[in-house]
Amino acid sequence: MTNVSEGVSKLGFGLMRLPKLEDGETIDIEQTKQMVDAYIEAGGTYFDTARAYGESENAIRQTLVERYPRESFKLATKNAAWIGPKSYDDARADFDVSLANTGAGYFDYYLIHNTGADRTKVFDDLDMWNFVKQLKADGKVRHIGFSHHDSADVLAGIIEAHPEMEFVQLQVNWADWEASTTQSRKCVEVARTHNLPVIVMEPVRGGTLANPPEPVAEILREAHPDWTFVEWALRFAMNVEGVITVLSGMSTLEQMEQNIATWHALEPLAEAERETLAAAQRKLDEMIDNPCTGCQYCMKACPMDIKIAQTMEALNRAAVYGDANGKNWYGFNATAGHKASDCIQCFSCEAACPQQIEIVGKLARAAELFE
Repeated sequence: MTNVSEGVSKLGFGLMRLPKLEDGETIDIEQTKQMVDAYIEAGGTYFDTARAYGESENAIRQTLVERYPRESFKLATKNAAWIGPKSYDDARADFDVSLANTGAGYFDYYLIHNTGADRTKVFDDLDMWNFVKQLKADGKVRHIGFSHHDSADVLAGIIEAHPEMEFVQLQVNWADWEASTTQSRKCVEVARTHNLPVIVMEPVRGGTLANPPEPVAEILREAHPDWTFVEWALRFAMNVEGVITVLSGMSTLEQMEQNIATWHALEPLAEAERETLAAAQRKLDEMIDNPCTGCQYCMKACPMDIKIAQTMEALNRAAVYGDANGKNWYGFNATAGHKASDCIQCFSCEAACPQQIEIVGKLARAAELFE
């Protein structure tokens, strides 16, 4: 059995945002073939898809699996049993559907997709951890792991409960490195403490770091006029200790070629460059809507179990990157259970908040913006 990092290129091809035809829905298979060819020619090996990514699995069958020897690449896909409702049998059937969609014969990497919040309980209740262990024992999967969207403490609990996991996929980028909600640095440190290799997702934070707000852009341009903003993001992520590959969700051949150039020219970040990114992070912090630190004291006091800290983060993202970005983050992270609009204005949250944030008013604004 190969080591989890053996034969894996530092730049991974994330297949979530493949190019589309003019209808905005259909994947552009011909351009995707060009991107696959350029990536493999450059030495790329790691392809990351998922059933949750629309027709991505079918597209990678046509553009990769049917065109290259199976042993020449690594293919990862994921099981999102929390997208449901799913029964015990339906959750397991997702693997067979993915195998048929891709035509891959087996998967090099198979992930329990998106642990955290109430989603982890779904995997626990459906006994998915033992299911993926059996897939590996049966030779249908080479390596098993999981992707995670929650705090470092929750991550540590999952790793300790499931020591059979061989890797973890984490959201890592310079903007979230010290964030109180995403906790990128803390999550990486937890993985490192448990000797668990890290696969990076969202190194460009869903594309937002490719077009940062102008005050932030000025800081980066002044330090390196010849670097693109994406180059800053990829260089940071690729230099994090314990990372085996950095997934980039590329949508054009030009993006592929630019990212390959960054990968091939990769060098350690100088101290001055790290200081530049820290200054950029501080500037982002100045632009936020509220000073929430993610302590969650408000959530412990809330009788409606509203995800207040996550809602505050959504407002911050809207302030920096625009309402659409904040709404997307809110829908993905803050709507399990009661929403912001369910606030009963008891003000228990404000009494508990060490930052003295006017939370009730913020929740009303979030409901107006995002619901």
